[in-house]
Amino acid sequence: MLVATHSGPFHCDDVFACALLRTFLEPELRCIRTRDLQKIAAADIAIDVGGQYDPARGRFDHHQREYDGPLSSAGMVLQWLSDEGKVSAALADTLRVQWVTYIDAVDNGARQPDEDVPCLPTVIGAICEQARSPEEFDARYAEAVQMCVAMLTGLRQAEERTEAARAAVASAMAKAVADGTRVMIFDQHYKWKRAYFEQGGADHPTDYTLFPDGDSWRILAIPPEQESFDNKRPLPAQWAGLVDEELSRVIGVEGARFCHKNRFIAVFATRAAAEAAIDKWGLATRV
Repeated sequence: MLVATHSGPFHCDDVFACALLRTFLEPELRCIRTRDLQKIAAADIAIDVGGQYDPARGRFDHHQREYDGPLSSAGMVLQWLSDEGKVSAALADTLRVQWVTYIDAVDNGARQPDEDVPCLPTVIGAICEQARSPEEFDARYAEAVQMCVAMLTGLRQAEERTEAARAAVASAMAKAVADGTRVMIFDQHYKWKRAYFEQGGADHPTDYTLFPDGDSWRILAIPPEQESFDNKRPLPAQWAGLVDEELSRVIGVEGARFCHKNRFIAVFATRAAAEAAIDKWGLATRV
């Protein structure tokens, strides 16, 4: 597959559009950077160049006067990939809300990049600043695309792990209710949080999760909302900031390793140690 985009200085929208195509459509696609109209016409897909917006023909430019919508090439390509079923609806929504709407707005001049927050358009702009010659622009563009591919690959895998966790989370939520405990227990480390809140977690009578992570078991305090830094019920104040022997002594259980000073996570050597701490301190119930 041959993709054409414009040569010279690049922006976040054409970089992200190419990365979207490489991540969700064709990992081995070849990208040429040119303003030669004959070469653009010969390409399978043209992004941010060519003066046409025609998804059926693989044309995704937003600069022509005939187009007055809010999308840049990034938003155009994401919409097409979603319509074609190459990106799941859930992941497309996440990408649109968290990334692409912002990229579109910055590229179209609807907003300025956030000055006090490192953001993708600013990062891409810094990469572009390294180039002086046509060859350097091409090389830096390839680097920027690959960076975005790595990011998109991670976001896709996170979405897949969330979907895989959904049934396990529902089962753990139901079991906690049936057992009358405030602790959800998982037999492996799941991407549980989004699935939990999408299935009524804000109103669910659980305060903690218990799960393995590498060579340890972790008790994690559940927030009241998905993006909150608060906890429904923080871990005991006596545990805060303690480690190893001192934490084990205070809890009264061997095998305690660490409790964060903000009381949202505690780490134990074994499941048995974590469960003993839960029982000794009454974390499975609330009075």
